Amino acid sequence: MYGAECWPATKEVETRLSVTEMKMLAWTAGVTRMDCTRIRQKFGVAPISDKLREARSRWYGHVLRGKEGAVRNIAALV
Repeated sequence: MYGAECWPATKEVETRLSVTEMKMLAWTAGVTRMDCTRIRQKFGVAPISDKLREARSRWYGHVLRGKEGAVRNIAALV
């Protein structure tokens, strides 16, 4: 997800993204919750919260390796 590394990742945001992701996967598969199928395993998709964490960690690593600048100075304060 483009720009996700800068989002404030509250539990509510992660939950809403997860619910939306599952609704889209179920719609794509043509199943409902009544069918009780493992949609995530069927498509081989990782949870979106894991992807957000990966993107944030990757971005933070780039910030730490970068030159001295405004973003790196802010990262040092955190």
